[in-house]
Formats: sequence, C-alpha cells, structure tokens
Amino acid sequence: MANLPLDFSDDIRPLAARLRPLTLADYVGQQHLIGPGTALNQAIVAGKVFSLILWGPPGTGKTTLAELIARHADAKLQKLSAVTSGVKDIRQAIADAQQRQQQYQQRTLLFVDEVHRFNKAQQDAFLPYIEDGTIIFIGATTENPAFALNNAILSRARVCVLKNLTDDDLRQVLQRALTDTELGLGAMQLTITADAEQLLLQLANGDARKLLNIIEQAAELSQADSGTDTGTDTGTDTGIGRQLTAAIIKQIVPRQLPGFDNQGDMFYDLISAFHKSVRGSDPDAALYWYCRILAGGGDPLYVARRLLAIASEDIGNADPRALTLALNAWDTFSRVGPAEGERAIAQAAVYLALAPKSNAVYTAFNQMRQLAEELPDYPVPLHLRNAPSKLQKQMGHGEGYRYAHNEPGAYAAGECYLPPELADKQFYQPSDRGMEKQLAEKLRYLRQLDAQSSQQRHKE
Repeated sequence: MANLPLDFSDDIRPLAARLRPLTLADYVGQQHLIGPGTALNQAIVAGKVFSLILWGPPGTGKTTLAELIARHADAKLQKLSAVTSGVKDIRQAIADAQQRQQQYQQRTLLFVDEVHRFNKAQQDAFLPYIEDGTIIFIGATTENPAFALNNAILSRARVCVLKNLTDDDLRQVLQRALTDTELGLGAMQLTITADAEQLLLQLANGDARKLLNIIEQAAELSQADSGTDTGTDTGTDTGIGRQLTAAIIKQIVPRQLPGFDNQGDMFYDLISAFHKSVRGSDPDAALYWYCRILAGGGDPLYVARRLLAIASEDIGNADPRALTLALNAWDTFSRVGPAEGERAIAQAAVYLALAPKSNAVYTAFNQMRQLAEELPDYPVPLHLRNAPSKLQKQMGHGEGYRYAHNEPGAYAAGECYLPPELADKQFYQPSDRGMEKQLAEKLRYLRQLDAQSSQQRHKE
C-alpha cells in the first residue's frame, strides 16, 4: 500500500506561505489600492513609502502587501504581532531600527500584525519614531481603525481598506496552487471539478489563505485515499493525476462556518442590517440577519434588546403592543431558554417588521432633549407649581390652575403647560399610521378646542 508524503523539496511551510507573492505583479486583488496608476502603486514602485494602516478581512493580503512594500523600499522588514508582543518587544524593535539606521543607513519597515490588540499606551510607544523617521510603520487590523486605534496613530498613517477577494481573484490563486510545480501542487497534476471549485470559492468567502488551506488538505486527502488497500493495490498509486471533487472538499469542511466576530465590525454590521430590515418592514430579511447572528454564536438577547429599541424608536405609538411583545420575547427566552426563546425573539422580529412605523415620539423626544440642554432654565409657571404649604400658596403657587377632571371632557381647553417662552411650539407630530392615526385625530381635536378657547378669551 502506497501512502507517500507530499514532497516540496523539504519546504515544510503551509501552501499559503509558500505561494506568498514576491513581486507586485503577482499580487492578486486590491486593484483599487495598488492597481496601475494608483497613488499607492506609484509610491511603492518608486520606493517612497509612508506609514500605513491596512484594514481588511483575513486572507486579503495585508501581510504580503507589507512585505512587498519593504522589498521595493529596500527596507529591512521587522515584524511584531500584537497578540504575543508587549512594550519590551516594541522597545527592542525600535532599538534595532535605530542601530540599523546609524550603522548601515538602512530604513526599517516595522510591520505590526493585529495592531488593534495593542492598548493605547503600547500604540503611543511608536509615535516618536514614526515622527522622526526611525521606522516606516505599517499596522494590519481586521477591526475598524476609527474605534481600535488612537487618533495619534491615525493622524500619522494613511488608512488603506482592503476588500474580500472576488471569485475571479480566488480562481487566480487556485490556478497557481494547482499548476506551480516548484512551490505549489503542480507536481501532483491535480484537477478540480466545476462543482468542487464553486464549493471551494464559497467556503473561502474571499479569503485566499482559507482557500489554500482547504485545497492543500484536499490534496493530502486525495493522496491518502489513493493508497487505501482495496485488495488490488500495486504499491505504485501515489495520487498523481487525481481529480478533486466536491465530496472530497466536503470531507474537509462539512459545512460552511458563518463569518462572525462577536462585538467586532461584522457583528455590528449584522446588527445594523437586522435593525434596518425591521425598520424597512421586511420580515424575511429580519429573520435572515437574526439567524446569521445565531449561526455565528451571537447572543440572542442582544437582538432582543435591539428589538426593544426598535419598538420605541421606529414603531412608537403607531403600535404600542410592539414594545410589550418585544419584552415578552425577552422574558420567554429568560424563562425557557434558547430552544423556545430564540423562536419567541423571531416571532417578535416578524411582528415588529410588519407593524406600522412611526418615529414621531423619537423625533419629538430628541428635539425636546436638545432644547432642555441648550435653552435657559425657564421657571415653572406659577399655576403649575406645587403648593404644599401656606407660604407657597401666598406666593401664588398653583393659583389659577384648572383641574382637568372638572372641565368638559376632562380637558382644560386653552390651558398652557409649557413655559410661556415655548407656548407656541409643537413637537409631537403623530403619523397617520396604525394607532397613531387615532392619536393624531385626538390631538387635532384638542388643539381645535384650544383655538376656540383662545378666541373666546380674546372676545371677552
């Protein structure tokens, strides 16, 4: 039985590391950043590089781009990982860069992977040396730099946004992996079926590293399968020339793992999509984004909390039952657990998506909150003041107040409850949707009574 190991001339690096591009021409993807004629392309080719923050998903070429920049700039590439490094490592890297500059007049490109994991003090340690040119600083991050990095770093480095690789980009990567006889799998003469390729692209989801890891494992599995003892084994089957099928790919990755980063950018993007789907009255989209969050291991109660916000912000008095249903869904989850609780949250999401929408309360509240903070502290009108003592009554507190229950229809027409300076302003403007349509009619009726009372007073 033959089960020969893959032979890459003693190069034990993973396929993704072996196939890392060594020239800008071989770099796949990110043409919006480094395509011909772009400012960054011209700067790299000219060797006139500057500090950068490379922000993008995993497997999109951040580390490779940093290495290519260092090569074109004739700079020494020094790498740090914020996962394993501390201030001591930063100081050592800076000391090495200073020595290199003084003794050899060579620049240092300091590449910091996962730079968002450094705290503010650690990030600040780079600032003087970026400023005086000791290092060319390139940080790589999968998190939004606006939140993950301090302003001092951002002011000294240009942020470059890398995108997920397209299917065409991934096909180029796959083609090289299958045909490169020196560093890739070309010596095995593997072919891949159309459905296997499509599945591979889907599983990779824009991540070249993931694609190469899967295809490397598939090649190993293909070779192992070729040596299975069937009773007719000649001992010469090495797996050369085998075809990679969707079945082989599925053995490695039985199902697609959903992209998710709890409390990271993707998490908040999914929550945003969920909120906007409910606001936009699309129950199918609301359920889809909710299930994406669940599939990624997100907290269902976070979605329940967002539903409460939606019930108040986007539905309001157009359907007051929405707030109750959202609370009930949260309570159900707390009482009976995920199995039934997740479904209760789904029920609430569908109801809220189809409920009539109004942000009238949200808008009026925000406007009044702003007025309360910006305008003077107007005194409470005397007729609205509390008068628990004889002295306060003598001062006029509560004088002239009309008790609403003693008025026709329990409404004191023409009474003003705002400070005189705001008496003519109206903030709450109900929509004509759902139950708020009835509230709007009631409000119009009450304002008509106010107008009639005012006219009556003027006549008198």
